[in-house]
Amino acid sequence: MRLSWNEIRSRAASFAKDWESASRERSEAQSFFNAFFDVFGVTRRRVAYFEHAVKKYGGGAGSIDLFWPGKFLVEQKSAGKDLAKAREQAMDYFPGIAERDLPRYVLLCDFQFFELIDLETREEARFALADLPRHVEKFGFILGVEKRTFREQDPVNILAAELMGKLHDALEASGYRGHELERLLVRLLFCLFADDTGIFDRGLMEDFILNRTSEDGADTGQWLHSLFEVLNTPEDRRQTTTDEDLARFPYVNGDLFAERLPPAHFNAKMRALLLEACAFNWDAISPAIFGSLFQFVMNKEERRKEGAHYTNERCILKVIEPLFLDDLRAELAHTKGLKRDREARLKAFHDKLAALTFFDPACGCGNFLVIAYRELREIELEILKELYTGKQLVLDVGALSKLSVEQFYGIELGEFPARIAEVALWMMDHIANVRLSLEFGQNYARIPLKQSPHIKHGDALELHWESVLPAARCSYIMGNPPFVGAKMQSEKQRAQVRRVADLGGSGGTLDYVAAWFIKAGAYVSNNTHSRMAAPAASPGPMNTNAGDLGPRTSPAANPGMGGSARIAFVATNSITQGEQVAQLWPILFDRCGLEIAFAHRTFAWESEARGKAHVHVVVLGLARAEDEPKEKRLFSYDDIKADPVESRHTALSPYLFDASGLADRHVVVAETATPLVEAPQLLTGVQMIDDGHYTFTPEEKADFLSKEPGAASLFVRYIGGDEYINNVERFILYLTDAAPETLRQFPIVSERVKRVRDYRASSQRDSTRKMSNYPTKLGVDRKLSPPYLVVPNVSSETREYVPIGWLTEQAVANQKLRILPHADLYHFAILTSRMHMAWMRAITGRMKSDYMYSVGVVYNNFPWPEADDKGKDKIRALAQAVLDARAAHPGATLADLYDADLMPPDLRRAHRELDAAVDKLYRREAFTSDRARVEHLFALYEKLAAPLLAAARAKMKRK
Repeated sequence: MRLSWNEIRSRAASFAKDWESASRERSEAQSFFNAFFDVFGVTRRRVAYFEHAVKKYGGGAGSIDLFWPGKFLVEQKSAGKDLAKAREQAMDYFPGIAERDLPRYVLLCDFQFFELIDLETREEARFALADLPRHVEKFGFILGVEKRTFREQDPVNILAAELMGKLHDALEASGYRGHELERLLVRLLFCLFADDTGIFDRGLMEDFILNRTSEDGADTGQWLHSLFEVLNTPEDRRQTTTDEDLARFPYVNGDLFAERLPPAHFNAKMRALLLEACAFNWDAISPAIFGSLFQFVMNKEERRKEGAHYTNERCILKVIEPLFLDDLRAELAHTKGLKRDREARLKAFHDKLAALTFFDPACGCGNFLVIAYRELREIELEILKELYTGKQLVLDVGALSKLSVEQFYGIELGEFPARIAEVALWMMDHIANVRLSLEFGQNYARIPLKQSPHIKHGDALELHWESVLPAARCSYIMGNPPFVGAKMQSEKQRAQVRRVADLGGSGGTLDYVAAWFIKAGAYVSNNTHSRMAAPAASPGPMNTNAGDLGPRTSPAANPGMGGSARIAFVATNSITQGEQVAQLWPILFDRCGLEIAFAHRTFAWESEARGKAHVHVVVLGLARAEDEPKEKRLFSYDDIKADPVESRHTALSPYLFDASGLADRHVVVAETATPLVEAPQLLTGVQMIDDGHYTFTPEEKADFLSKEPGAASLFVRYIGGDEYINNVERFILYLTDAAPETLRQFPIVSERVKRVRDYRASSQRDSTRKMSNYPTKLGVDRKLSPPYLVVPNVSSETREYVPIGWLTEQAVANQKLRILPHADLYHFAILTSRMHMAWMRAITGRMKSDYMYSVGVVYNNFPWPEADDKGKDKIRALAQAVLDARAAHPGATLADLYDADLMPPDLRRAHRELDAAVDKLYRREAFTSDRARVEHLFALYEKLAAPLLAAARAKMKRK
């Protein structure tokens, strides 16, 4: 077993005395470092090499005095030599070292003095040989004991995935598959990590595979089977005849090795892959990303991409810091600064941490839980340092830690990720224990594993969350539920969302992630009801909707949060935009009694996959109304990839702006079929159900007319948002007005009509099959006589203005274009104004981050200003100035004119003057920001829609 630090310090003192007169590099260096490694109970030749050849900077040949790939480099000099030159020489070796083998630590030594450099933390230590016992813990990395930093992007993680991927594929190809393969890989992961981090004696696993298994691999599976049995058996219960090499392994337990797996039949290639994995430096891998890395290993489709895919740690911290970490850190800082009862208050705070519970009902491989545990252990370590630094510890340092993995709960649909989550938490526990050991100079490893996290394998939308963790005992609910849009859900997923939301009618159009918000809200509100019940357990009736929470329970004592769980989930930004807001948020506000405690506006949720597109998300933190903080935190992004700016508010709207000026901060904009005020009806263009037979590019049209030139009169311009903005030409065969005798003259046209009829007749939708009886018609016909106003359905988020304008030719508009047939310059002016743009940005849905202009939500609910004829004429004149400025650039498309960086100054100036005039129609006082405009518009909307909102609220409360 690993030596204790007291024994290592004693050995270091003897080493310093034995070598106090050493001075000659050539004759004594190798013996010196063999003895140095022996101080730690590690055989040097197992991990490091002498005189390792390498190309130096500039191309010359060099030889590293001692080299441990990926870990340690030593440049040794004779006594009294200049160590500054030794440093320069050591750094010259780095260009010739493979990236995966670059060391973290560099030691410069002349026998009597040591200079140790940590290249990752940039910490340096200088001390004499005689002082080695006092500094020996700085070499803890030789034992796998070291302070860790967690780099968000590290090629070593991808290399680890590739190694395990190769082993996975080889085993699977041999017929060892499914549950058994997943469990085997989880166990090997633990053993490899344990072998490099001090849970096992360093290199024990690698030596065992190398020396006890045959080169052909025939007995490797059986030896692993025996190893797993030993790891699951306490030392005092093992047979006295247990193989000596097996007996050196410690008892692990924790149910990790409890299940008996059939032995895998290895061959020489598989054994070689396992040895390659053993030789890898697994202590360079953070458990915070290991779970998702292993998901990558198990998913061949993901592995075909260029890099591993896991959640960026910074994004996870955006959830857990405002949810609980910021408050806990602030409380620690305040407690540390107390002058009275400081020690007692620190101990009470420590007890509070130990009582907290954390629940991720979509935990995957446990990334959120692992990082949360790491941060909590950091806080605990600060408490212990405040309490015990400089004091003589009577107890084992392990007795000081009160936090454990048992405080963490999760639900995961896949069995393999669920088991990985458990192992990742155990790994993080070990790393935290190593940190604790470093601070207090005692060796502490929590083996055997007596505590386990509570990770439930199952479907979170079907399970009773109370059966995993009673709501009364839950402190925080967090995570990153799956992102599946309403149109992309399977039938099962759609049914689950509709059952959980219980909206009735058509069931709504909620994204899959919304079901987690509703179920979490029901879980918390169920707890609210429990706290009003008798203190004894009360089974009660089963809740059959809103999350199927199961029997209600009475609250247990919770010094942490007292049964007042808060919620924070990552979500697609669509649940704070468009029609989903009116469906989801009344449930959370009125049915569940929640309020928004903090939120991150839209930003890019990053993965570490090279070339992988960012997902645009929000983070929403919710609390029960009676527990909501006085100040709500809002994190806003000028650039979705940049850092946010934080602001504080008394209330937040579900559209993620300040709602303190609203009479009803819960106001939502519901989709409506007609405008709330007197305004022209905005229409949507036609959706072509033609399988492409009626639509043509210019080249396709020319080819068609070369064969049937008489059909030229049947072609009409076909314009959608992209065609309008970028001046792209497309055409359709417009046959609605064509007489049968005309069509009969054109056999190729007639053939296309037949194909459209057949295509529609084969549809599974009744409405489409009925249209097969009218194959020459477009359904809702949007062939309009010019001029008419058009609004592109989708527009880039980078544009300050959606390019709204006029069409002056006869054309057919498709479904990507909104149409205002009876508009004049006044309507154009209001719709293109900054006021309307701010409204649109606040409430419209999005495609990724691009705006999707909604008729039912954005246009029909927009509060138009009041203006007399004189005021409208002034606005019309300014609108014409905008059109004139556009016309001054005849070669530019609307995409060119409204490019954020390239917009012409005269056009920008014309818009600014129009914006100012429209603003004054709403109020005399100037608006200082778009946020102020939105808040003003929402107050107007609230008055306009008050009767509708009251009726909807009453219906929801009755429900």
